[in-house]
Amino acid sequence: MSFHVVTGAGPTGTATALRLAGEGERVRLVTRRGSGPEHPGIERVAADATDADALTALVEGAHALINCAAPQYHRWLTEFPPLAAALLTTAERTGAGYVMLGNVYGYGPVAGPLTEDLPAAPTSRKGTLRAALWADALAAHEAGRARVTEVRASDFVGRGATSLFAITVVPAVVAGEPVGYPADLDAAHSWSYVGDVAATLVAAARNETSWGRAWHVPSTSEASPRELAGRLAEAAGAPEPALTEVSRAALARSGNEILAEVEEMGYLYDRPLLLDSTVTRETLGVAATPLETVVEESVRALRP
Repeated sequence: MSFHVVTGAGPTGTATALRLAGEGERVRLVTRRGSGPEHPGIERVAADATDADALTALVEGAHALINCAAPQYHRWLTEFPPLAAALLTTAERTGAGYVMLGNVYGYGPVAGPLTEDLPAAPTSRKGTLRAALWADALAAHEAGRARVTEVRASDFVGRGATSLFAITVVPAVVAGEPVGYPADLDAAHSWSYVGDVAATLVAAARNETSWGRAWHVPSTSEASPRELAGRLAEAAGAPEPALTEVSRAALARSGNEILAEVEEMGYLYDRPLLLDSTVTRETLGVAATPLETVVEESVRALRP
């Protein structure tokens, strides 16, 4: 039985901690309030992950530090750098393998499938930030100061998922209500199931070949938003989705500071976005959960 530290108890952090504990591992789950799932294999600890000294004490002796914590979306630019710095410092001090949960923002707009060897070419503030966080971690790895890897996911789906689609479209479709979405509704899109994200994080933490590179989460589907909405409605016994395309400018004018942050990421949604996860599947042995399972879980989570 080895020991892992997971930071963040959102949907992905919770899924990761439960996966490790369910496989007999000892898990320390660190959040500001000591929240998280109850499980005999999970020790919940209240601590500030931006405090490198406190975090170092909690991570000493761990096989891996898996970060699933993130600031609120509209606070990324100011709050992510100190969090990332503390996590990397902790990995350097303790020798624990550092597994970062990332996304595809750092690639910038790309024609064709995304592969892990693409160079960073961000065109947005948040993409520039994500690329810089990975560059800092990779530099520490290459200098021999830490072992780091990054698991990159697309838009989350599944129970508790917090992507724009999951929090706006899914509940409306299941309830049979009209909803707008700022995307090409017929463009193919890779969707990352929360459980598959957790599986990839755990596999990367355990595989000694994972360090010093990034991995893509295998996608549960490459359905367009319209297709995925239709699958959800069918599973819920709801009417045909009344899904319409809305402009990103409308989100910026909505008065919601989180939705307003979506505007600069429009290139992710106005064309096909496909993640190539061949290397993850072949090297880490992670396979995507069937879409039918994900859809049924999403619908059940919204039922009384």
